[in-house]
Amino acid sequence: MQLNRIVEFHKALGDLTRIRIIALLQQGPLHGQAIAGKLSLKPPTITHHMTKLREVGLIKERRDKNTIYFSLNQDVLESCANAILTLGKEAKNMEMSVTEAERAAILSNFYTADGTLKNIPAQRKKRLVVLSHIVKGLAFGKVYTEKEISEYLRKFHPDYATLRRELIIHQFMYRKNSQYEMNPPELWSFQ
Repeated sequence: MQLNRIVEFHKALGDLTRIRIIALLQQGPLHGQAIAGKLSLKPPTITHHMTKLREVGLIKERRDKNTIYFSLNQDVLESCANAILTLGKEAKNMEMSVTEAERAAILSNFYTADGTLKNIPAQRKKRLVVLSHIVKGLAFGKVYTEKEISEYLRKFHPDYATLRRELIIHQFMYRKNSQYEMNPPELWSFQ
């Protein structure tokens, strides 16, 4: 998970009213008027707070005629809350499981002499080694367009879309609005 996303999640929870809204929604879906009534607040105030919670993906909405029912997105809540605790654990565990000799063997098995991939490894450990090698040519702090990333990845394998998706899944990169940026190595699934 991208570090900015973790920060935005915690900022959204940095308000007592939003914490109270989340507590209410844990009991089940509610519409805005019901939330306002239970918290003794005006509907525009609830709308403001729901916007903040929606921005970080903590709520789901369901429309029933003219009424919008809000429910808690439990998966996002749990993953964001746990992200800060697991930030470095997975990377550290993976790093310990791959020696330099294994890394070199994996790279020689999957790369041709000209630096292209023979195929994308199916085994997670090998795929992470291959992806960590690919990102060495990308700069930290630079924002890439989807076209730039696709062209870069095409040099390695014709299925650049899968490589691009794998870089996001394994947190090597962060994508928002078709813009890609390298995550700090501490966030990678593997270093």
